[in-house]
Parts: sequence; structure tokens; C-alpha cells
Amino acid sequence: MSEYEKFDYDVLVIGAGGAGLRAAIEAKHRGLRVAIVCKSLLGKAHTVMAEGGAAAAMGNVWAEDNWKVHFRDTFRGGKMMGNWRMVQLHAQEAPDRIHELEAWGALFDRTKDGRIHQRDFGGHRYARLAHVGDRTGLELIRTLQQRAVALDIEVHMECKVLKLLHNASGELSGAIGYQRPTGKMLVFGAKSIVMATGGIGRSWKYSTNSWESTGDGHALALWAGADLIDMECVQFHPTGMVWPLSVRGLLVTEGVRGDGGVLRNSEGKRFMFDYIPPIFAAETADNEAEADRWYEDHINNRRPPELLPRDEVARSINSEVKAGRGSPHGGVFLDIGSRRSAEYIQRQLPSMYHQFKELAGVDITTEPMEVGPTCHYVMGGIKVDADSAATTASGLFAAGEVAAGLHGANRLGGNSLSDLLVFGRRAGMGASDFAEGRTSSTELLESEIEEAIAEAMAPFHREAGENPYDLQSDLQDTMQNLVGIIRTGSELTQALDEINVLKGRVKNLSVKGGLSYNPGWNLATDLPSMLSVCTMVTLGAIERKESRGGHTRDDYPGPDPELGKLNFVQRLTESGDYSVTPEPLPEMPDELKALLEEEGAH
Repeated sequence: MSEYEKFDYDVLVIGAGGAGLRAAIEAKHRGLRVAIVCKSLLGKAHTVMAEGGAAAAMGNVWAEDNWKVHFRDTFRGGKMMGNWRMVQLHAQEAPDRIHELEAWGALFDRTKDGRIHQRDFGGHRYARLAHVGDRTGLELIRTLQQRAVALDIEVHMECKVLKLLHNASGELSGAIGYQRPTGKMLVFGAKSIVMATGGIGRSWKYSTNSWESTGDGHALALWAGADLIDMECVQFHPTGMVWPLSVRGLLVTEGVRGDGGVLRNSEGKRFMFDYIPPIFAAETADNEAEADRWYEDHINNRRPPELLPRDEVARSINSEVKAGRGSPHGGVFLDIGSRRSAEYIQRQLPSMYHQFKELAGVDITTEPMEVGPTCHYVMGGIKVDADSAATTASGLFAAGEVAAGLHGANRLGGNSLSDLLVFGRRAGMGASDFAEGRTSSTELLESEIEEAIAEAMAPFHREAGENPYDLQSDLQDTMQNLVGIIRTGSELTQALDEINVLKGRVKNLSVKGGLSYNPGWNLATDLPSMLSVCTMVTLGAIERKESRGGHTRDDYPGPDPELGKLNFVQRLTESGDYSVTPEPLPEMPDELKALLEEEGAH
């Protein structure tokens, strides 16, 4: 029998980003036994990379803003494919969650009259992002972490979760993982589980995502019987660094454009005016003079085209580069230095100033940045109930980027941080309700534990085999080249074939060395998750024969009204095969439909 250490809790939260911390805090407030398991160190979750702000219709800059406008912006920005109830709850509850965070110690930037300041961001009709310079995610994590520590919530840091576990009746009842510093196996019994593991971006070659974002939560839920939806909808952020290559893909916050930055091609032309889609034409500036007036004093409420939704901007940049009007290193130019003073830039965008100065040798107060699309976020994910955050696997809840529904086919910038707060809280509530009502045993199956340990240790027992880094590189090349920002049916079929070959190779991984801080072993245990997720993304992309939001098919360049009414539900069959099934979107109430019909919405 293998050795492991056992723990028992009421609520187990997997992931220590904003959603996981908020869920754990909510469950702890209920007096339950709560623990957080996180892959990295507490405080280093990918949430810290969300720099620009948290979207909430507080009306501090524009009194006209309210939850109904935020609802409309989010649903339209998601190309009409979101879960209407999630969009409604998010728009209604986000202001309270921001004020709650402030009460817990968050130090937001202020307006002249002392209220929380809000900045402009793409796709939002009004300035509604509460922010802390360009380090908002860091402040959110700092505040929630401090709250969690004050509540004495147990945290198992640097622990990689391998599998979700069941009791003898087949009910989810815990999880197994190992400590990265020692390799020691840890087993967690739990009455309910919250999945808050973040994104999938490390499966692409160029990504804003940190090393943790390997789709663990998506795969764990899928393997445990939960449904996923719309995994084909992957967002490529318009502005990642493109040079030097060592940092290609590193995020350049949308706050640069929100604070006045403009995009230019190699000819110096501000090209975004050529790409305004009809649906946004009524509220987007159509000439440079008008856009500049908007930036300077907001005398009207028409957005500059640089603040169109991210999918529109990313595709526009891609088109300029393909037309031969790109920057020397394959991107375009983002210019704020000619539009704002050095003092303003260093005050409002300190992280961006230092990032380019130190990594690229570029002074953004005097020189333009070279930027281009980079894999950033997945809108698809685990299917959840809007009110409780419950998945289709009993006892499993999900929140944050790992969950789907709020963002539809495209996420508006700033909605991610308020998403973490709103649905992190609701996941904590749902998991607590389930744990309090559960009467069945959480005694785990020893056979599942032994199987998971044997599978994790197998690479050490192979004298000759695949190097996990070679397999990871091949997977990233496949996804970057064949399942990237622009897709075609033939390339997607090729990608699926290549992923299936990689699935055969992953069974022959070999690693050397010991258990303590062995990065090759850590990657070997990540790769099964990555391959499962990439399979679902590719299968969904093959089935969605249209272009919508973060999913663009060159062979189906327009949206299909009928496909826009469907989620593609992805699950494992009893035989272990992957399936993709179209299911209708939830029916929206008439009073919310009326909001979408206002001001020329389509």
C-alpha cells in the first residue's frame, strides 16, 4: 500500500486565485471546515496578472451607468451566447462585491471627490473598471489573501491535484495530489469541492498565462463526469509583447488603450477606424478627431475604436500583419507616449513602464510598444448553474475562468475580476449548502487512490521514453499553428490527428531525478490535462462552423444565427470517448430581451 497523508474537510477549494479565495472565505464564514489547495504559492495566482481593473456599474464616473447597461454590454460583447442569468447576476452584484473588497482593505484609486475611480475598457459603454493603477489583480489577491489568513483557513501550497476521488457509492468525496517540494502524496476527503483552477493558456506557444494554467480543473471535472461547454471559444488578447522572443505573449494591459493609447500600423496609420463592425458603429467614434475628444473630456459617449471588444481588435491586428503592414517583429505599434505625459504614464501605468523598460529596452513614454495577439483566456469551461455554481457532477462546484457561461463567445476586459468575486462567493455558498446537507460517507476508495499514485509515479519507472518537454513543445506548436486565432476545417482536423498521436506518446513519458521540485515530473503530470483540454477545444472548433467571438473560422467567416442559439456541450462517454452535443441556450425572460433591443442592439 502506498504512503500518503490524509485530511478531511467539509469544503475543499482547489485553486487560490480570486475565485478560490472568495469561495473559501464564504464557506469559512458559515463555520465549516475549509481548506484551499493551490498549485503555486499563496498570493502568486494568475489573478495577479489581471491588471486593468474590475468591471462594476457603480456610476462613479458616469452617473448614467447601471447594471442594465452592464448586462447589455456583457451579453452583446459575448456575441449573444452567454447564460443570461449569469450575466444578470454578475451585473447586479458586482458593485456590492467591489465595495465589500474595499471594506476588507483594498485601496482603489479615487476620483477627485473621493469615490472609487473607474476607467474605460473595451466593449464597456461607460467607464466602469475599478482599478489600482495597472496592478488591480495584485490588490484583489492581496486583500482576499489577508482575509483568508485572518480567518485561519488552511492552505496546502505547491500541491498539484491529480484526480478527484469517490466513495463506494460513486459520489465525489475528495481529491488526491502531491507536494511539489517533497513529492509526498496528500489525500483530501471532502463533502463538497469547489474548482477554481483558472485557465488553459499554456497549451499555446504564445500566451499571457503563467505556468500553472494547464487546464487541470477542466480536465479533473471532465474526468469526474462534469459537462464542459463551448471550449472552442478561446480569447486571444489583442496586445501581448512581441519582442524580445523570451517574453513574447506577455500581457500588455488594456488599460494602456483605456488611458489613451492608440494602435498604428507600420505606415503610422491609426487603422482601427477601418474595422468598426456595424453592431458597434452607433456608439464608436468613426474619426480620429472625435475619438480624441472622447479621450480628452468625454463630451460625448462614443468609444474610440481601440476600445472595441477584444476579439474585434485582435482580428484587426491580425489582418494588418497579414496585409504586410505589421511592425518589424510581427505585430503592430501601441502608442501612448505621444498622447500622455511621462508623469501620467508612470503614475497610471507603472507596471507597463517598467515591463517594457526592463524586458525590451523600450521607454513607453517616448517610444511605441510592439504588440500582437496572444492566447489569454478561455470563455468555455465547466457548465455551472448560475445561482449556485453547481456543476453537473453532484458535489462539485466551479467559479472563475474554469467555469463557463458568463462571457459567452468573448469576454469583455475587466469582467474577469468581478466574475471571480461574484461567482466565487456563489460557489462558496453552493458548496456550503451541499456540505451542510450531505449525510453520505466521504470514505474514499483505496483502489482509486492507489491507481492515481501508480499513474503519477509511472514516468520514474521507464528507463527510456519521451521527454515531457519535447511533447509539450509539440503540443504548443500544434495549438499555436492549427488552433490559433484564425482556424480552418482542414487545419483543425490535422490538429486533432496530431493531438491523438501525442496522446499515445504521453503514455511513454520518462523522467529522471527525485521527487523534490522535479519540473520534468510536474510537467509529466500536467500533460494529460493539457491533452484532454486541447482535444475538447479542437472538437468544439470543428463542430462550430461559424465565426463568433473568440472562435474564428476562415472557411466560415460569418456568424450563423442558428449556431448562435446553441452551446456545444462536451463530455466523456461511458466508453471514455469525447463527445460534443449541441444544446439550446437557456431562454431569456422578455424584460431582459428588451434591454438588448435598446440603442440598436442586435
